[in-house]
This record gives sequence, structure tokens and C-alpha cells, in this order.
Amino acid sequence: MLELLRALLAPRTDVTLPNASGADGVSAHVIVGALAGASRRIGKDPLVLDPAEMERLRAAGIDWPVAVRVDELWRVAVLTSAASRDDFERLVADVYRGGDSDERRAVLRALALFPAPERFAALAADACRTSVLPIFEAIACENPFPARHLSALHFNQMVLKALFLGVSLVRVLGLDGRRTPELTRMARDYAQERRAAGRAVSADLAALAEGSS
Repeated sequence: MLELLRALLAPRTDVTLPNASGADGVSAHVIVGALAGASRRIGKDPLVLDPAEMERLRAAGIDWPVAVRVDELWRVAVLTSAASRDDFERLVADVYRGGDSDERRAVLRALALFPAPERFAALAADACRTSVLPIFEAIACENPFPARHLSALHFNQMVLKALFLGVSLVRVLGLDGRRTPELTRMARDYAQERRAAGRAVSADLAALAEGSS
């Protein structure tokens, strides 16, 4: 996976990845500093992949966008390269809690690429509670992690939060496979609350409340 990420980065930046792996790698402090400075060093150009690159990702089992900007892809690659570290879980938590919005989004987009990703379910659930739309979108939208690893309670809460924030449910990967009677009930209750308050009910909310696609 790391070599594929390196190949995607190669034509887009000459900023090398720090040696973030294991005992022979740089310190966690250096990694955090590199991640913090990525946007300044690399820029914030959109990540536009060509068909051959997208096919390479699909062949590796990745059929979702791993990043939306070049600096974000660089951060995802750094985090992925650090996965063998003994302090990896703490490193990821520190970057997420102490980083700016760009760093936090990179952490959330990278979660599904990590080994044993389920260990980061609590971090992802916390991210789903935010009302900062770009951060919420990084975990809830075009990201397979929630459907694969969040509990029913946290996944359902994320879907309701998406409706509250006006995020299209089409962007929630794996939603059809996680529909349950409880999610339908929660949507129905929310729709009733909005109608009682004289507020509009979106097509997404109405369909979910009816248990339809």
C-alpha cells in the first residue's frame, strides 16, 4: 500500500516522506511536525488521478478517494508508513487531537488503510459528533470506515448527523448494508420532529424514515 501511495505522490511533489517506521525511524515529534508543515511545503493542489492511477487503486482494493488534495495524500502516506511503530495508536490520536483541520481530515481518510483499523473506532465515532462540516465529511462521506467498523449506535448517529448537516446520504458508503429497523425508527422520529416544528423534511430523510432506498 505504501509503495502505491508513493507512486501516486511521485509526479506531484518532490517532498520526500520521513522515515516514520519502527525503531529505526524518526521520532513521533518529528512526524507530527512534518504533518503540520505539509500544506506549506507541498501546497494544496487538488488531487486529480488519471484512469490508470484509479485502476491501480481499485486493483489494490481501494474504490474510494484516499485524499482530495496532494498534501492530504502526502499526510495519508506518512501515517500509513508509521503503522509498524509501537506508538502508532498514540501517534494517530495525538495528530487527530492536536492537529488543525487539514491534519484531522487526513487522519480520518487514512483510517481504513491502517492495519487492524477497528482499533480506531472510538476516534472515528468522536469525529462523527463534530459540527465542523469538512471534518465530518472526511469520516462520513466517501469513506468505508464507518460502515465497516462503527457500532450500530454510532453508525446510526452519524447518519442522523449527516441529515442534520444537510449531507447527502448518497455519500455515505455502505449505508444500504447498515439499514436496520432502529435506524428507520430514528429517522422517522426525526422527520416527525421537523414536521411538528414546521421545518422541511429532505428527500433523504423521508426515504430513510419510510425504510426505502
